[in-house]
This record gives sequence, C-alpha cells and structure tokens, in this order.
Amino acid sequence: MDDRFFEELVSGTPQSRRAFMQRLGAAGFAISGASALLAACGGIEGEGNNQNAQGTATPAAADHPETAIDQLNISNWPLYIDKKTVKEFDREVGGTTRYREDINDNEEFFGKVRQQLAQGRDIGRDIMVLTDWMAARCVRLGYVEPLDKDNIPNAKNLQPSLADPQWDPGRRFSLPWQSGMTAIGYNKAKTGREITSIKDLFDPEFKGRVSLLSDAREAANLILLRDGKKPADATVDDVLAAIEEIDKINQSGQIRRFTGNDYTTDLTKGNLWLCQAYSGDLIQLQADNPDLDFVIPEEGGTLWTDNMLMPKNAQHYYAAETWMNYVYDPVVAARIAAYVNYVTPVVGAKEELAKQDPELAENELIFPSDETLANLHAYVNLDEDEERQMNEAMQTVVGA
Repeated sequence: MDDRFFEELVSGTPQSRRAFMQRLGAAGFAISGASALLAACGGIEGEGNNQNAQGTATPAAADHPETAIDQLNISNWPLYIDKKTVKEFDREVGGTTRYREDINDNEEFFGKVRQQLAQGRDIGRDIMVLTDWMAARCVRLGYVEPLDKDNIPNAKNLQPSLADPQWDPGRRFSLPWQSGMTAIGYNKAKTGREITSIKDLFDPEFKGRVSLLSDAREAANLILLRDGKKPADATVDDVLAAIEEIDKINQSGQIRRFTGNDYTTDLTKGNLWLCQAYSGDLIQLQADNPDLDFVIPEEGGTLWTDNMLMPKNAQHYYAAETWMNYVYDPVVAARIAAYVNYVTPVVGAKEELAKQDPELAENELIFPSDETLANLHAYVNLDEDEERQMNEAMQTVVGA
C-alpha cells in the first residue's frame, strides 16, 4: 500500500482550539504508524458475515433516488462535531438537520432502538454512529440499509486501510466517522502527580474519585491490559474473570460510578480525578482546564472506530448519503478533525489542516507515532454467545 495516502490523512481548522493545541506541544508523526492505527481500527475478526438476520444474502448495492432534502436526523456521540458543519450543510442543501448527541454508550443506545429495528420500524434516525463491534452486530442482524455509493462520490477519499473490514466487506453498509483511543483521563491538580499506569486507577488514595466505562469491552480491556494480557488473545473466561475483578473493585468503593461519555461532566467539575476516557474528549476539555490530561498507560490502551450507518426503514436515505458525501470532503473533514481531535478517515484532510496549522497536523493523539501504536490494542474478540455472557456479567456489576 502506497504510504503517500497516509501522508494526507488528517486535518482541521483550529479556530478557538489553537491556544490549547499550542500548549499541548505536538509530538512526531510516523506515516507507517498512521497506517497501522487505521488498519487496527478497521475490523473485528469473526464479528460479521454477509447475511442478514434471516440468513439470506444481503444486497450488494442500493438505489436511493435523488430527492429534495428537507430533513435529516442524526444520532451521534457528544463532543463529536464542529456545530458549524451542521449549519453549513443545511445552508448548502436547503434542509434542516436534527443532530442529536444522544449516544452515550453502545449497548444503552442499542437497547433503546432494538425493538423497533427488529420489527422493521423507523427509529426516527437516518444516521446512527456506532463503534465497530456494535456496527458489526447491526450489519449481522440485518438492521441497516446498504449505501447507494452513487450518492457518495467522496467515499473515494476513504482511508484505504479502512475500506474493507471483515464485518462489512467493501463498506456496503457503513462509512467510518472517526477513529480514536481509550485510555486514562485525569486531573493533575487533583492527583498531585502524573499518572502512568492502569494500577493508578485502583490506588486507595483515589478511592471514590475514579470512574470506569460501563461498556463491557472497554472495562474488560482495561483489566486484561493491567494483568499483562492482550485483549485480542483473551478467552471468554479471561473476560469474565476481568469483570469479576471489576465487581470486587467496585464493591470496595474505589469506583465512583460507571459512565458512558458523561464522565466528562464529573471530570470537569472535579468530582472525578481519574477515569477511563476517550482521547479526543480530553483534548477538547483541556481548552477550558489545562490541568486535565490524557495518558496511554504503560500497560497499553485500546483502539476503535465509530461508523455511520443508516437504519432500516429510515425516512431520508438520500439526505443521509448526501451528508456522508459532505463530511468526506477533505476540507470539511479537516474542520471536523480540528475540532474533535480524533483520527479522521478522510484522505486529504491532513493536507488541508497543514495549510491552517502545521503544528496541529503533527499532534500525537491525531497522528500516533509507531511507539504509541505499539502500545494500543483491539477489543476482545467474542462470538454471539460469549458476547451475551460478557454483557450479562457487566450488567450485574453496573446495576443495569
């Protein structure tokens, strides 16, 4: 694969983010590192197949005729877009987008819409953004509509290493939104020292000031890494043992609460001192509080990709595909990447970013180095029955 693709990977207009990005001090960027990151984020081994819930072959393509765009409904995660992008899209197409930041946790969101999806009913969203393993589940169950690529010519700008995940060969049902990392966020003023290890989360000094993510994969990965196990090699017994350990830690009072993306509020207010966190969130929060930091601990962190999908029986397929085409324009992708500070999947965005802020284009958390990538891992890989066991065990721990 030609590394010149990776040289053009990420960009964004810093706007009000410029000051805090300068405080961060960008680290070096390795082209081969970026390719490895996105390759790692691109697939979940054994997660998907090419059949729907009835076991019949899924269509290879879709035909969504061009229509007037009057409305678009999107569900995404918090802190995940420059809101000017939504306004400019509406101005360009002449419609109204209802952009909801109502995905706080993959399982939580899926639980809200699963019944409607299973019954073939419209869930009131034209696009939902889900992490790769949950996106794989929706593809496997036949809950999503295939894309009409004729309406998304900018899909040609997709980073090549993300183009063919095992759970969605050829990206027939999905397009990546952003990629990123899960590790530790913390308040240096509260901890009084640098955090370097997963073990720091469980230091009695921080009792009641720690949160873990309620997502079973995220929480299990943390304990597996702490114990020196690679999540990709873990068995379901390893995962269940990790969740049992989390239960013991929780019952000791160490964990203040389990969270989705809402950990950001408590961390900002000082209720949390350390937490399991997402890379882009912490960079954004630093704009208002430079005491906040994000660290990939010595034991390692997690890689992931969030993906745009169209639910079955949505009302505005053409509008959804027009949105996907819009955000895959390198100029637009650059603006989004500069705001969210995650790894964009759009080739050419880095080149656009470099025109505005070369230092931001070199940021380590947007363009991880080889050294960083060597310390990042995929999620645990489980079949459906094992996944059910894991989720049931975690729900018991968090009280769901």
